[in-house]
Amino acid sequence: MPAEWEPQSMIQLTWPHKDTDWAPILAEITAVYEEMACEISKRDELLIVAPEGTPLPSIINYQLSIINSNDTWARDHGFISVEENNQILLLDFKFNGWGEKFEAKKDNAINKHLYEQGLVKGTYEDHLDFVLEGGSIESDGKGTIFTTTCCLMAPHRNQPLTQAEIEKRLKTYLGAERVVWLNHGSLIGDDTDGHIDTLVRICPHDTIVYTGGDDDHPDLALMEQELQALRTIEGKPYRLLKLPLPRPIYDGEDRLPATYANYLVVNGAVLVPTYAQPDLDARAMHIIGEAYPDRDILGIDCRAVIKQHGSLHCCTMQYY
Repeated sequence: MPAEWEPQSMIQLTWPHKDTDWAPILAEITAVYEEMACEISKRDELLIVAPEGTPLPSIINYQLSIINSNDTWARDHGFISVEENNQILLLDFKFNGWGEKFEAKKDNAINKHLYEQGLVKGTYEDHLDFVLEGGSIESDGKGTIFTTTCCLMAPHRNQPLTQAEIEKRLKTYLGAERVVWLNHGSLIGDDTDGHIDTLVRICPHDTIVYTGGDDDHPDLALMEQELQALRTIEGKPYRLLKLPLPRPIYDGEDRLPATYANYLVVNGAVLVPTYAQPDLDARAMHIIGEAYPDRDILGIDCRAVIKQHGSLHCCTMQYY
């Protein structure tokens, strides 16, 4: 499985529409998607998935696939790409609404539709008997897959498979030599049972960017200890860069799972979620810039996105 920073051919956005949970703030979230689309299309080809009749951005550089969706989290219903003998395999895993929390039947049909339309390039592989979300795994591009036990072992995903059985499948499907399981780390308000892309991100040169904690998130300190003890496949410690946790953001009485770790790497840039907290936003962008010194670091205001408990990376999926 390639690392996210390797050269990409296309980024997918599944567009918000009136029949999604975005309906109450559709104008607000659409403005965020338009900003994402604009920045992505400057650097990558853009693929937009949307139902017929959906208003779309007035940018030129994108392909469009007309298909309905339950929601817009392309990271979790999109293809997971792997490389084998210089060929790209498009792995179509089952998406079941993060353990059957939400309806996902329409989302789960998107990949086959895209492939049949010829909008994504590669060899299709059907793995719809196995639940796996793109946000639940990170690859270093050289044989290590990172994930969390609290997500992949959560109810209503792949029971009755054991952790060892799930690991065997990950190695087989993703071409991995090892799987690193993190046993700690979660954000208040998270619907995904601890997706790694909200917590820990793998970067070039054996660097890990990770979410720091606060008094309400003691488990993040335990996750930090796990990372400090972790070694590369060559037996060396990782370079660790700690991100701040945004100050609490609420929707009514509910604290939302805001995180800077949910950034997107595109060709030549990193798009970073921001939350109108200038000091912390700037600090997070600086830290991510240390991990990606050769790329532009651009902020995207994601206060609207976290109202549905996700962020920037969750909205996107890259193709190689």
